[in-house]
Amino acid sequence: MFRQLKADIAVVRERDAAARSNVEILLLYNGLKAIRAHRRAHWLYRHKWYFWARANSQRIVRRTGIEIHPGATLGDGLFIDHGVGVVIGETTVVGENCTIYQGVTLGGTGKDKGAKRHPTIGDNVMIGAGAKVLGPITIGNNVRIAAGAVVLSDVPDNCTVVGVPARIVRRNGEKISAGDLDQVHIPDPVSQELCRLNVEIERLKKANKTEE
Repeated sequence: MFRQLKADIAVVRERDAAARSNVEILLLYNGLKAIRAHRRAHWLYRHKWYFWARANSQRIVRRTGIEIHPGATLGDGLFIDHGVGVVIGETTVVGENCTIYQGVTLGGTGKDKGAKRHPTIGDNVMIGAGAKVLGPITIGNNVRIAAGAVVLSDVPDNCTVVGVPARIVRRNGEKISAGDLDQVHIPDPVSQELCRLNVEIERLKKANKTEE
């Protein structure tokens, strides 16, 4: 238990430049509190003590603003930064060394039935603030999901996705570190398409003048 706590604190210190001390992280970081409470709730859930598992998770919602269903499976090295408004559904699986920002939803679409209704997230994934990943889809390893994106379909490894609905804007096979948290310098596919259309319009105008 102490070893796990040390590892949890180390994750926060590695990824949050504002973290000043281990005591501050342990006592004041809601993301850490929610993850540690989820482990207890998940243990109860796996042993079929469903009421007490849910009661435990709801108590931490009131304390942190982070709602993680006790049935969700969370890998080691998860960092929930700020965390207010994060919702993680019952059949969600999150891999190792992932980072989730505030307002993220890992949820269902309301249309999916059966045992698996929520996403499976790979290792070393960064999910930006306000992003929504919905349905029983699979997000590959080393993926970056931009702030505000809505992901409704599978994403392969080593990709960056943006937009509503989300589209892949980068896939180069290069490993993307979980510590690479730049949410600003991400290509805008709409802007790129508008630029391409403007270039094409100018080309057609010149061609028309030449013919005249």
